[in-house]
Amino acid sequence: MTPAAQALSEPELERHFEQVIERDQRIEPRDWMPDAYRKTLVRQVAQHAHSEIIGMQPEANWITRAPSLRRKAILLAKVQDEAGHGLYLYSATETLGADRTELTEKLIDSKQKYSSIFNYPTLNFADVGVIGWLVDGAAICNQVPLCRSSFGPYARGMVRICKEESFHQRQGFELLMTMMRGTDAQRRMVQDATDRWWWPSLMMFGPPDHDSPNTAQSMAWKIKRHTNDELRQRFVDMTVPQAEALGVTLPDPEISWNDERGHYDFGEIDWDEFKQVISGNGPCNAERLAHRRAAHEDGAWVREAAAAYAAKQHT
Repeated sequence: MTPAAQALSEPELERHFEQVIERDQRIEPRDWMPDAYRKTLVRQVAQHAHSEIIGMQPEANWITRAPSLRRKAILLAKVQDEAGHGLYLYSATETLGADRTELTEKLIDSKQKYSSIFNYPTLNFADVGVIGWLVDGAAICNQVPLCRSSFGPYARGMVRICKEESFHQRQGFELLMTMMRGTDAQRRMVQDATDRWWWPSLMMFGPPDHDSPNTAQSMAWKIKRHTNDELRQRFVDMTVPQAEALGVTLPDPEISWNDERGHYDFGEIDWDEFKQVISGNGPCNAERLAHRRAAHEDGAWVREAAAAYAAKQHT
């Protein structure tokens, strides 16, 4: 907290905080903020960081099996980007007083969550393209508004992350277009992957607004700018024309344009499946966490060596 802020009473500090939010300005790490605001940010940004790190696994699986050197290089670059995104976001939590090691331990102990989408398996190389198209497309819808988040470090980190996610979405779509111009077997692979990833991609935006306990307060604080359902609708409106251009059928017979609403209608999501996955009972939950736990434990000697070297430099 700045020296000027230390001279103010708590009600004055709270009013100043509210005025900064009202003026659409940024809260910075040294500014006074309510404990609940700090706690909400740590939860959201940590969950986002965990998602980037866990999200490396489904595609990293395919690096050694990529069909060409070009595809291997693209996939390597993308997985590397995801690691960087996680590091940016963990750094943002540290400006809030969180400890990165504690956050990692909470993740591997199932005390903090990550995006439900990463608990589904990648069965063939078409999945890599569909993840780029649908999963990263959903991430872009969700994350671009976060570039205007009220917390400065989070908003600034999201600017670079969104630029890189846009590349990921384009490379995924380009891969699928290439496969759709290929053999019948390749086209079937793309359709099969689309069928499997469509509904989990819609679940990425979180529960419906009436069942989302944190949305209202996060929007009041301008951490979030849109509700889960608003973002989900934006994603559907964006994706339906892309599916038509690609030549695939989205696995929802209820998708149709609604002139009155000016949006596409779509079917009901299986929220029971969503709740099962976020509760740890998805197809790959145990596998993802076991892999992350093993990587953390196997890397202990590197962290210890780095800490010892840093200590030696300061003696």
